[in-house]
Amino acid sequence: MTVPSDDTFALQWQDKVLLLGKRTRVMGVLNVTPDSFSDGGRYLEYDAAVEHGLRMAGEGADILDIGGESTRPYADDVSEQEELDRVIPVIRSLSKEIRIPISIDTVKARVAREALQAGASMINDVSALAFDPAMATLAAETGVPVILMHMKGIPRTMQENPVYEDVVSEVMEFLKSAEERAVRAGVNRDLIILDPGIGFGKTFDHNLTIIRELRRFSVLKRPLLLGPSRKAFLGRILGNPALDRDNGTMATIAVAVLNGAHIVRVHNVRSAVETVKVADAIRRGGVEEKE
Repeated sequence: MTVPSDDTFALQWQDKVLLLGKRTRVMGVLNVTPDSFSDGGRYLEYDAAVEHGLRMAGEGADILDIGGESTRPYADDVSEQEELDRVIPVIRSLSKEIRIPISIDTVKARVAREALQAGASMINDVSALAFDPAMATLAAETGVPVILMHMKGIPRTMQENPVYEDVVSEVMEFLKSAEERAVRAGVNRDLIILDPGIGFGKTFDHNLTIIRELRRFSVLKRPLLLGPSRKAFLGRILGNPALDRDNGTMATIAVAVLNGAHIVRVHNVRSAVETVKVADAIRRGGVEEKE
């Protein structure tokens, strides 16, 4: 299968270039939190977090996504200072050791700004720049890639009976509107990545529908990120706790690759890199040469 040319993107900023579409990129998740649903606070301590970040980079991650506040359903808010205390030392250390981009996963502009100053070079905002009015200005000023995600409500309430008439159409409309708002604020459209937000204000069936119909999002003409890793919908299918959902995650990201995802956000980088290589070979025909 030949990938159409309008499915490829080259994000260029600072001294970095991220090619999307030639092969699917793997984003490794590093939760520097005590209450993450996916890893139970394994990497809250500085040494453990840095070690895990280096491990994921060595396993082939193309991007590291570092966050200091859990966005799981019903999660409590974390103060700005506490979030800074968790992520900044880790980002500062990892940015000196690895060459791949580091993304800061936050909805707070001050956290994002200090993370960028410490060595991060992307912003992943699950509110699509909506929670903090200063975030869009920061993204525009710094000229870094921004991931805009769909979420219905806020983490504390998003899973309280989310309802859609057509989940794919409504999520697409939300993302298009979020993109336009960001561009009006000065964000470079060519640096925007869109994420339909698996598990964020969606039921079991909503999540499956988005993954099954991901190809429809291609009309937005922006790179697509999908983050299904260890999510609750997999637990419902498999009956497994979060830490035992990696096999289900790999099945899901293989489908996501075949349906047009440009980036997959995962906890188990080693398995994801291998899964993506096989799915890319099936989708594109052959094996890409090393860059």
